Amino acid sequence: MKKPATGTREWAQKTVNCVLGCEHDCRYCYARYNMVDRFKKMLAKDWPKSEVRPEEVRKKHAKYSGVVMFPSTHDITPSNLDACVEVLRNLLKVGNTVLLVSKPHVACIQRIVDEFADYKKSLMFRFTIGAVSDKILSYWEPGAPTFDERLRSLKLAFDSGFKTSISCEPLLEPWNAKTLFETLIPYVNWEFWIGKLNKADKRVRLDDGDRTMLDTLLSEQTDDAVMSIYRMLKDHPLIRWKDAYMEVISRCR
Repeated sequence: MKKPATGTREWAQKTVNCVLGCEHDCRYCYARYNMVDRFKKMLAKDWPKSEVRPEEVRKKHAKYSGVVMFPSTHDITPSNLDACVEVLRNLLKVGNTVLLVSKPHVACIQRIVDEFADYKKSLMFRFTIGAVSDKILSYWEPGAPTFDERLRSLKLAFDSGFKTSISCEPLLEPWNAKTLFETLIPYVNWEFWIGKLNKADKRVRLDDGDRTMLDTLLSEQTDDAVMSIYRMLKDHPLIRWKDAYMEVISRCR
């Protein structure tokens, strides 16, 4: 039996990146965990500095089979925008279908929709927005944009005629899922994904040792909590459930 796709493989057949580290410095980041804690290839203090990798920017890509996710281990920020635009150009001009995944900065999305206006059939946007509360977003994703900036970015891509989708993985404010969904869905024309905070015991960084925010979120990821959100949103045609949610749904419904 074929193993079900998980993680980024649920969305794409290939991933491309051009930066080492990420300014957003999310507490739950799998890429940071791998580089800093698991494989010890860099120091924790260096991760949020982020460094463009020129060899990846210059790389001439082939036409890949399936969807290409860009980026997957860093984000697109004003400081690396030129490099990311060049990578996007190299991917798109040879005919690739690209899924751009980001906690978006409006200035970055504005440039991308302007420069790639002719690629509406092959460039798709998926914005990570896991909460309405800026207090929660700024704790879990300290270097990333506010909710308002992410919402404005979503509206911009939507109004520009691109495919737009949302990733609520992790859903950082499960108790407010209905408000989050209702606020975002008018500007989503493709998919709306919901998922858990995964492998918290390994990946989540607690700089001061305080577990209050983490324990609060984990208490809202029980089977009962997942099924409550499932029952509330399951009938909407754009809703999609990430692997950790699907495991619970398949077992409990």
